[in-house]
Order: sequence, then structure tokens, then C-alpha cells
Amino acid sequence: MSNEPVVTRYEFPSPDLPTALRRVAAAHGVQDVYWDIWGREHHPDDDIKRAVLSSIGVDASSLQTVDQSLLSWLQRERLALLPSCVVSSSNEPFLPVAFPEGATGIATLTITTEAGAILTTTAQLSNLNLTEIIEINDARWTRAQFPLPANLPHGYHQATLAANQTTATCQLIHCPDRVYQPTTIQPDQRMAGIAISLYGLRSSRNWGCGDFADLHKFSTWAARHAGAAFVALNPLHALANRSPYNTSPYLPASTFYRNFIYLDIESIPEYADSPLAQSLRPRAEARIEALRTEEFVNYEGVARLKRFFLQVLYRQFLRGGPARRTEFDTFRRKEGRLLERFAVYSALDEYLHRRDGNLWIWPDWPTEFQNPDSGAVAQFAAKNWSRVEFWQFVYWLVDQQTAEAQKHATAAGMPIGLYHDLALATDRCGSDLWAHRPYFANGCRVGAPPDDFSPKGQDWSFPPPAADRHRADGFRLFAAAIRNNSRHGGALRIDHVMRFFRLYWIPEGKDATQGTYVREPWRDLLRIVALESHRNQVMVIGEDLGTVEDYVRQGLAEFGVLSYRLLYFEKKEEGKFKRPDEYPVNAVVSSTTHDLPTLAGYWLGRDIESRKSAGLLPNEDSFRDQMRARLEDKHKLIEVLHDLHLLPDGYPRDAAMSTELTGELHNAVIGFLASATSRLFVLNQEDLTKETEQQNLPGSTWEYPNWRRKMRYTIEQLEGDSHVADFALMLRNWLERTGRLPR
Repeated sequence: MSNEPVVTRYEFPSPDLPTALRRVAAAHGVQDVYWDIWGREHHPDDDIKRAVLSSIGVDASSLQTVDQSLLSWLQRERLALLPSCVVSSSNEPFLPVAFPEGATGIATLTITTEAGAILTTTAQLSNLNLTEIIEINDARWTRAQFPLPANLPHGYHQATLAANQTTATCQLIHCPDRVYQPTTIQPDQRMAGIAISLYGLRSSRNWGCGDFADLHKFSTWAARHAGAAFVALNPLHALANRSPYNTSPYLPASTFYRNFIYLDIESIPEYADSPLAQSLRPRAEARIEALRTEEFVNYEGVARLKRFFLQVLYRQFLRGGPARRTEFDTFRRKEGRLLERFAVYSALDEYLHRRDGNLWIWPDWPTEFQNPDSGAVAQFAAKNWSRVEFWQFVYWLVDQQTAEAQKHATAAGMPIGLYHDLALATDRCGSDLWAHRPYFANGCRVGAPPDDFSPKGQDWSFPPPAADRHRADGFRLFAAAIRNNSRHGGALRIDHVMRFFRLYWIPEGKDATQGTYVREPWRDLLRIVALESHRNQVMVIGEDLGTVEDYVRQGLAEFGVLSYRLLYFEKKEEGKFKRPDEYPVNAVVSSTTHDLPTLAGYWLGRDIESRKSAGLLPNEDSFRDQMRARLEDKHKLIEVLHDLHLLPDGYPRDAAMSTELTGELHNAVIGFLASATSRLFVLNQEDLTKETEQQNLPGSTWEYPNWRRKMRYTIEQLEGDSHVADFALMLRNWLERTGRLPR
């Protein structure tokens, strides 16, 4: 043995219910204590623990049931010859195995790789590296490490172990230890990109919201004129496309597939082959022009119009040649049940809403349709197979156009291309919950405990993942989410990456002050992220804003995941802004996010005024306090810009009193960000063109036009407007001066 094994002892029955609860809670990652942003210690009471455990199927109603739940967990995950699923890595190439103490003999491991190859290795049980002795009353088990074959490829495999006339099988996911790093980019190379909300792109040809054709043109302009190495996108997830409650890209109907409103209808091959589509297009011009000229994106109108034309193109597809059908069928088979369930959901949703206009969400559907495995759903899918296939066709088209957009961006000279974004949440009334309900906890919501910004805590109103069920299924859905969102891009940003480490659970009937943290199997999850990042060749960025425990950033750094740093938050203990050379190297630096003010809006205090107008501030004193604090921050920012000689010597130090983001100040802030030592720099499109309004005002719905704002300039104006040309030249000059232009 290389190290002395840890000895873990369990006595049954437990001495009392609180002890039993504490033990079973620890087994399932439920924290017994946590510290808030002010350093105060919190211990969730037993009612909170019971509610959290109940939401993942643990019966915590009595001492006997709690003990039985813990015993079942031990037998399944700790004492079985093999656990249900193992996530190994290049640096830890072994299987955790368990057997009764004193067992001897030869064990044979057989691995069937995902490619179908068979690998076999043997080992003496007595020679294995022992890691733990588990004692349960008078019985003892040994846990040890069984070495994997040296030539085992990374991937999703099946392992079978035979020892002492016992055979066990588990899912084995063998992964790299770090996420993908592009071989075409030097390790010390720093780059920059422009972030856009794709729906907000305006052009003279789109149908009311930005689409993939607009993205082609924006990518070309950003690479050629601004020197951008990538375009960072809002999450493109599929939505219900209904304002104001179902348009947030961070609360999607499905995290696996992308929104069809981004399709460029006129570039779909079936459009050129369809006389009907081309005859209908001129008749739709008035409607398209109306959608195009609306101040904000009209999700319902755009979705309705594009869905109509997609139906025409699907009929043309059915009449088309075998090559397109073969390509489509290949995509459909590859996506399998994941796409099929989403398509069935989409067909059911439109069918039931057409039958009853009051049916907006699946929890209100007739009972027989609420379970995707019911006979009624199967009969519906069989009877309406063409409608199900229509939706599969639609998402095939989306996948094709996303792939074309990435190819176009890299061909335009961008080393990274598209930088995608994966949301934390999924709408509890959306497709993912309908199709995959067992993989979500039932009876808890995700949120955040009280902090400076939310004294009563935050309730995000969507359910947390049920980690044990994901593990038992080989993390199939988790891997699919990473895979499908990495596809056709060069970088993937993961929103609220702390979710891989722990989430704050709030039981039903409780408010956000009455929850607790539940730990997640972060090492397993990050290994799968690493595997999928290599397969899709994407860099990975983890959005780690807020209160972050040290081990979280250490874990992200260990896996090569870039941190995410914002100008507004990067301050020293005394409140001064950090200098550019004090930013971490392995990070993305940015001015703001969709939830925070633009640079011009920050200087005006537009975010504070918007919160006041939306009724999100408790009183006038709060408004004045926030405006006063903003003024102090503006003074501090001007001071650091002066200290770095980014502002002219004569630039007034009392300019913080002004509400105007002057050209000199704008130039200085962009220079500050470009000068940061962080590997990537992301500039929001709104901050390039000095727009004042942010995309989302947290805490509001109908009170603010969230997720609907269009760009100040059209795609055509990017090339021809002198103001835009000046903005682009200013950015490019800074990227050249700071070594961020693509080499």
C-alpha cells in the first residue's frame, strides 16, 4: 500500500434522528454549515435538511427510514464491487472498487470502448492500492484503486469487473485533466472580441431580429475593422418566444437546442427550390418591414412568421432528393431520443395551445400528456409523426446555419470564431423539465442567500439537478448540454460556473433566507467538460462572479478554465480599482455583462434610474445612496486612469461630476481593459458604440424591455457610418498597442 487507508465507521441504528440526518445529508452533499458574504455562520435546521433530502427521493421521515436510506446509498455507491458510474482521468487512471476485507484472488477488468474495441487487464486484489476501510457494525469492506489499461482512449466506455465469482458493470468516462487549449494560438497570446446579443442585430434584410446571415456580416466587419478574434454571443438556447416572461436566454425552454428565430430563411436550400415560398415572400414584405422597424424585438411576431415559412420549406424538403434526406436522417439518428423528445414536446405544445388558447405551459396540459413516457404521448407522436419530424427538421437547419456561421467567422480571420454561452437555468415549465423530469430535484428551487445586493436573498425559481440520478445515468444529459453548446464554436462560457461545485437550494414553502448549499461532484463534471472541450475544440470560460470560495477558483485553474473578471468589481480592499497588471492572466476581462450597466449607462447612472422607475428600489433614500456610491466609484476610476496616464494631463479630475462619457474617457477605459494581463478581453457591442441601456434589468419583467433591445446601428451602418468607423479604429488601435491583434 502506498498510503495508509482512511477508516470510516458507521453504527446502525443511529443514536438519534439528528445524527442520522447529518450522516445521510453529508452522503448526498447537503452542507451542515455555510458562511454568508458577511462571514456569518449558518446551520440549516433539520426541517430544511429533510426537505432537501426529500426532493431527491430520500425518505427522511423517521430514524428507521433515514438509516435505511444511508445503508442503501452505501451499498450502491461505496460497498458495491463497482459504483454505477466512474469518471476517471489521465492523471487518475483507475476504477474505485470495493470488496469484503480479506478478499484475495485475481480480478479481471474488461472495457468495451465507445468505438467497440475490447481492452482487458488483470490484477491481484491484494496488490491494489487501498484507499479506505469502511466498517459497518461488525463488518468491514475495503475500497481500492484498480488500474485502467495504459492505452485506454478518452471517451464514454463500459467497464466490467469479475472478482471472486462476482461480476459488476459500470459506465466509465475517461477524460483529459485539462480543458482544450488551441494549438494554433500561442500560450502567451492575448486576444479580444466583441460581445453581441444576436437577436439585437439590425439590418435592412433580416425579418425583425438578428439572424445567422447578420452574424456572418458582423463577424467579417469585427475581424476586418476592429481586429476581433471572436464574437461572443448571448445564449442561443431555444425559447418559448413569448414576451415578457419567456424571452430570457438565461431561462430557456431547452438548453440542448438553439432558437429557430435566428434562422436566415432565405438561405435555406429548400427556399430556392420552393416556388410557393418565393411567391409568398413579396406578400410578407409589409409584415417583415413592420417587424424590422419595431423599436424592440417582437419575439412572437418573428417566430410566427418564420414558423409559417419553415412549414412551407419542410413540404419542399419532403419532395426533395435523397441526399438532403440522408443528411437529415444522419443528424436525427445522432441526436437520438434527446432531439425526438424535444420535437414531440414542440409538436404537443403547439397542438394543445391551438386546441385551448389558455394552455401556455405543460403543467397545465391534460394529465395524460404531462408524462413523456405515457401511452397518450406515444399515440400522439405516432399519429402526428410528420409534425414531430418537422421540428426535427427545424433544429437540423439551426445546427447547419450555426456551423456555417462558425466557418465564416474563422474564414474572416478570427482564430476563435464564435464564443457561445451556456445558461445555468432551464425554465421549470419548459421542454427540459417535461422531457427529463427525474433528473431534477422535485420540491426545491435554486437561489442565493442574502447579500449586499439582495438582503432577502434570491429565488431563481428553477429546480436544481439531482446529482445521484445524473451519475446513475452516466451524466448523459450533462455531457449532451456541454457538447451541444460547444458545437460550432471556438469558446464556451459557462454561466455561474460555481454550480459545478455547489448550489443554494431553497425548499418549497421557504424563502431564500431558509435554504442551504448542496455540493456537486465538481471534479467529475469538470472532467466531462474537459472531454467535450477537446472533442469540440473549444476554450472554456467559467463565469465566477460573486462570492466564490477559494477551492472553486483553485479547481477551475487546475482544469485550465478561464476566470471571468469585470471592471466594475475588480477592486482592492481599500476600494480602489485594480490596475490592468493586477488582473489574473488566465481570465477573461470585460467591462460589463447583460445584467449590468453599459459604460455610458454607468456614467449616467441609468441602471439606478431604471431600477427606480421599475419600482425595484425601496425608497428615495436608497436611490440617493446608490447614486452617491456611483459618484465615488467614478472618482476612483478617473484617478486610476490618470495614474496610468491613459487620460490627458489636463483632463479634469472632477469629471466624475459630469454625466457624459466623453470621447477621451471612453478611449481611456477601453485602453485600460485592453491593457489588462488577462488572456481574453471582451467588449460589449453597446460599450463599443457608447449605448446607455443594458439588455436586462434583474428583478424586472414587464417593467423593462428585457432581452429585446436592438443595436443602435444597423449592419449596413457598420461599414458606412463615420462614428462607427471611429469606434472600430479606436478599438483596433488599442488591440495593436497591447498585442491583442490576431497574429
